[in-house]
Amino acid sequence: MKIKISKYFWDLNKRALEETASILNDPGHSRFPARMVTFLSRCDKPAEVFSVLNKPKFIESWPKVKQYWNKFEKQSDFRDWWQTIYEGLVGDSKKITYSKDSYSESFKKIGDEIRGNRIAKQMSQSELALKVGMKQPNISKIEEGKMNITLSTLMRICKALEISNLALLK
Repeated sequence: MKIKISKYFWDLNKRALEETASILNDPGHSRFPARMVTFLSRCDKPAEVFSVLNKPKFIESWPKVKQYWNKFEKQSDFRDWWQTIYEGLVGDSKKITYSKDSYSESFKKIGDEIRGNRIAKQMSQSELALKVGMKQPNISKIEEGKMNITLSTLMRICKALEISNLALLK
């Protein structure tokens, strides 16, 4: 279902309508945010918007459109409403589940080794956190394998626990 955009751009002549249609099909166009704000502020039917601009393109372009909209209108019920639509679409797209990668097993293995060395040194998580310059909850997450840390953080932890050989991979 392709709608006629003249319904929402009543103030444009035929040539300008054609130009606007091409702009709305190109999220990279410099005038796209301005035309999209006009369109979204006059249209309250997501199905009609998505017949002009498909959902993935809407999701991709919304942050730029919202930023443009914020420049000239600080408070807008329409913008807030479209933000809700955007959040719903992003939530739907995030429902795609991916299998856990092999790295998560490595994080757990490294965390177990850090915990074992910390306990062998009779050191609490708080003491290790203080030595390394981190917070205790982060040490806990690392030991559980639930935190992806940088190599420099791993090196600081190994230095604090005097670990010279750490098996990173299986």
